Amino acid sequence: MKYKMRFFAFFAAMVVFNLAANFAHPVTPTVIQELHLHDYMFGVALAVMLITNFLLSPFWGKINNYISSRLSLLICCLGYGVAQIWFAYATTELMIILARMFAGLFTGGIFVSFLTYIVNKSNPEDQGKYLTYSATIKSVASAFGYMIGGFLGESSVRLAFLVQAGTLIAVAVAFFMICEPDSTANLKDIPAKQLMKEANPFQAFIDSKNFMCMAFVFLFAINIFINFGNTGFDQAFNYYLKAQLGLTSSYNGIIKAGVGFVSFIANMSLCIWIIKKTNVKKSMVVLTAFCALAAIGTLISVNIGIFIFFSILVYAGYSVSVPVLQNMVANQADPKQKNLVMGFFNATQSLGSIAGSLTAGFIYSVNAKLPFACTFVIYSVGVAAAFGYLCYHKKEV
Repeated sequence: MKYKMRFFAFFAAMVVFNLAANFAHPVTPTVIQELHLHDYMFGVALAVMLITNFLLSPFWGKINNYISSRLSLLICCLGYGVAQIWFAYATTELMIILARMFAGLFTGGIFVSFLTYIVNKSNPEDQGKYLTYSATIKSVASAFGYMIGGFLGESSVRLAFLVQAGTLIAVAVAFFMICEPDSTANLKDIPAKQLMKEANPFQAFIDSKNFMCMAFVFLFAINIFINFGNTGFDQAFNYYLKAQLGLTSSYNGIIKAGVGFVSFIANMSLCIWIIKKTNVKKSMVVLTAFCALAAIGTLISVNIGIFIFFSILVYAGYSVSVPVLQNMVANQADPKQKNLVMGFFNATQSLGSIAGSLTAGFIYSVNAKLPFACTFVIYSVGVAAAFGYLCYHKKEV
């Protein structure tokens, strides 16, 4: 398979994965309400998955040096599919928490392997473009996955989970057949003692000293804050539609499809223009500020239409900021350290998302609009981090 055709097939499989990965999200609020669980479970269920995602992300980035991204994708998509079958049949808070933690062991490996495969196998002139495609696919396909899951959930909540699991297992095989090996070392050549050391997920965090510098501190801080803001907003938005506005999962799916359409247009035009034609350091300040201002709009909205309009702006701003930040991180990284760096990028995404989902879940119980106020505050801190990175580079120059 030729270079461009292989990447086309890779991105096509990525579309299917991101569709399937979101089939269960619009029905999760229904599961929580039908099982009469606590309201905060909508945040806790995601947070526990993201905790194991966070802990294992640098490990997957590091281990891909030895087993290749395609084998990681096979293992992790299969594992994620099994985890969703477990989630489908969970009936208590503990069972749901354990199922989500199990899923997190594998989801980090999937998203890290997407990044490492692109960084390792794309031509230098295509890297920024392909990273943008990856982030765009995640944003847009996830939104349409919400829509499909919403309609599946209207028929049967469990059906959404089972269709999701079957698709994830199928796409695991597809990735293994499409991708080329990209490992840089042969696992058989690694001494047993070193292999034990490399298999320790916390060793990857220790190894961060090999690349960490002030520039990465600022970049990872931006990543944490924008994902804190986006995940907290997203979790509250989904539950707000169901609990406060009384909308069914299909309405949630239709709204997310609208978000996906807007995000697609923004990413394929504005985002690529930002990366190619602007000072991305300044652009990141503007993008985070845009999200903060849009969050204020959701907070002060007096009717559903205006609330949804500003919500779409928050989602679109985040959608554009992710590929811009990915490209900044990839360009900052030394080629020998890129797998580990991209693993840390995914880990800090998860760290922000953990904080966002937990915060939204618990403060929602105090006031349904409070998570949207929190989104504004966190994005404002993200503006400060982006401005700090800009000032740091000016001093370096």
